[in-house]
Amino acid sequence: MPGTELTNAQVERDMSEDAKTLEQQLAGKYLTFHLGEEVFGLEILKVQEIIGIERVTSVPGTPDHVRGVINLRGKVIPIIELRLKFALEHTEDTDRTCIIVVQVMRGDEQLVVGVIVDAVSEVLEIASKDIEPAPELGDEGKSYLLGIGKVDKAVIMLLDIDMVVSGSDMVMLGKISQ
Repeated sequence: MPGTELTNAQVERDMSEDAKTLEQQLAGKYLTFHLGEEVFGLEILKVQEIIGIERVTSVPGTPDHVRGVINLRGKVIPIIELRLKFALEHTEDTDRTCIIVVQVMRGDEQLVVGVIVDAVSEVLEIASKDIEPAPELGDEGKSYLLGIGKVDKAVIMLLDIDMVVSGSDMVMLGKISQ
């Protein structure tokens, strides 16, 4: 039909507006943490609590990045080692190593999972103007990212924890924590 075709400028404007909407949705408070030299952020609303590293009971037959489970106030919580999930070199736990207990979604069900990080840093408020879309560096890595935060001169990878702990991990972790 004549007159229904979009110009390149209209398409670019629509895409730009979609990106702004996404950035506005991502603006908010993030708990920042370290894995090696890299800084990551988790939406604060996904964080249930932060606990010191403790003994984790291994579960046979789980992937290498699943360290095992802990008993947190009477509830069995699966524990994922983010360094191994992201194919980073394993390091020994230190006095700064901790577990961030997060709430992730598996379909309509909420699951509580612990993720081991090298160190927790701080809670930051990141404005929409300081968030950029995740770069096109590879499908799997990008799927873990909500976006890239820029605070001062630092770059913070904003994680989509639901995607980090997804697919077969969620099925297996759901079985462990039931």
